[in-house]
Amino acid sequence: MAKSDCSRNTSDTPVFLLLGLQVIPEMNPFLFLMFLMVYLLTASGNILIVVTVRLEAKLHSPMYFFLGNLALLDVWSTSNVVPTLLGGLLTHIHLISFHCCLIQYFFFGWMATTECFLLTVMAYDRYVAICYPLHYQTLMDQRCCLQLAASAWVGGLFSALTADSLMSTVQFYGQGLIDHFFCDFEPLLKAACSDTSQIKTITFYVSSSVIAAPFVFIIISYSYIMATVLGIPSAKGRKKAFSTCSSHLVVVSTYFGILIIMYMVPSAGHSLNANKALSLLYTVATPMINPIVYALKNKALMGALKEYRWKKSRLLHV
Repeated sequence: MAKSDCSRNTSDTPVFLLLGLQVIPEMNPFLFLMFLMVYLLTASGNILIVVTVRLEAKLHSPMYFFLGNLALLDVWSTSNVVPTLLGGLLTHIHLISFHCCLIQYFFFGWMATTECFLLTVMAYDRYVAICYPLHYQTLMDQRCCLQLAASAWVGGLFSALTADSLMSTVQFYGQGLIDHFFCDFEPLLKAACSDTSQIKTITFYVSSSVIAAPFVFIIISYSYIMATVLGIPSAKGRKKAFSTCSSHLVVVSTYFGILIIMYMVPSAGHSLNANKALSLLYTVATPMINPIVYALKNKALMGALKEYRWKKSRLLHV
């Protein structure tokens, strides 16, 4: 739209109406209970992983340190989006101010970008563990792990600040409609009354680099990992080496696959309903699935979780 369109019905503090999932009203109570259960399971499952990794000495290794960061990230990201979704299902009309919308968009971008970087760091950890096992303890010491994790969080923060600063320059009508269940990039820009073509172009290149560069790095890392695993003479050794990577591969394939479709494929290629469905996958479903995938595919973590729950139950009955 042209900037001249903003000459009417504008406000210094716009208010948006989130249209939500737009299902038949009779389904709202069922969907509210379903997403509430999913949120509670997601939060409790990921918090349990964070606590277990922190308290169990046997899990004080780089792989579980990064997994704890991922679990904390999932709790934060789902807590940023799901309450808004639940509010829309409960009240049918969900108003949100421009400032609150911008804050939600900022945290959403921060968490999403940080997860891309953190999954890349986890791939590097597996690369060093399998390709350079004799030097693993030296290369992946505590200081290195802290630096890598901090780089992922700080890198995500700067990326989100860049996107948020661009969004803050957009002009909106006094009251606009956002055809989504939270403040995402494309639906938010559709509510703008100023020209957004330049912001779309800049954001496309930034988001593409944030998604594509880590994804390419992960692919290269796993190419070396696969070459090393295939060179292991015993079938048992190959199976053991690959088992340490399988859960990470599942999470990477799901997460990056959805992000590529959402932010690198032209928006004309999929409908608004398809966008909402994909958004539900990586904002609601993926944070819930992550702890399940890692726990089921990792015997050490599963054993530690059971041991922690057993210790906790004993203390409660003392």
